[in-house]
Amino acid sequence: MDTKRWLMRLGLAGAIVLPGCASVDPEFRDPRDPFESFNRAMYRFNDGLDKAIVKPVARGYVAIVPTVVDKGVTNFFGNLDDIGSALNNFLQLKFNRAFSDVGRVMVNTTVGVLGFMDVASNLDLPKHDEDFGQTLGSWGIGPGPFIVLPIVGPSSGRDAIGEVVDWYTDPLTYLRDGGVAWGLKGLRLIDRRADLLAASRVFEQAALDPYVFIRDAYLQKRRHDVFDGNPPPEDEATY
Repeated sequence: MDTKRWLMRLGLAGAIVLPGCASVDPEFRDPRDPFESFNRAMYRFNDGLDKAIVKPVARGYVAIVPTVVDKGVTNFFGNLDDIGSALNNFLQLKFNRAFSDVGRVMVNTTVGVLGFMDVASNLDLPKHDEDFGQTLGSWGIGPGPFIVLPIVGPSSGRDAIGEVVDWYTDPLTYLRDGGVAWGLKGLRLIDRRADLLAASRVFEQAALDPYVFIRDAYLQKRRHDVFDGNPPPEDEATY
């Protein structure tokens, strides 16, 4: 499975301090999280996996790989992500954004040498980072229950479906050499985890209950994403 979203959400959770996370009422049951017992167990599994394997490897990666190379690798995978972003913007009928994403891919793949240089951002072609979970949300489909998936991490009923579609729109999925494909997916995982090391330190210091912190940050961020940073009041629309 692709761990991209779990890593991005972990970084978000480390970067956003949400009100109310300093104290947790053990009697409160969040209606958004009907599977809390299962989710907490899965969260502990994922956290243990990160601490035992992913995070140490990411630290080693940072120590060994020169900064310019690390940046180039990040740009390369970001260029691949722009392909899926363009597709989802088309599905959401956001044609200006979609054509902007297509332009990013064309410029960065050619002038940017397969995406290792992010030339497009300097040409006022910003990243949009759309995924199929956001597309479903834009079609009026609510998030459903909060779910923590093995390896993938925080998700929801809607976003779990989105993860499957995003897997099939990932260009790496279609590489004929399975070893190369999984090697690149593994490198993408480590590169993104390395980029989030500082954010995860903030998260570890800020959260009294890490599970609640990540859940609330994730749900808030996804609502923000679906409405392109301008969500309506929560009692007026699903997210």
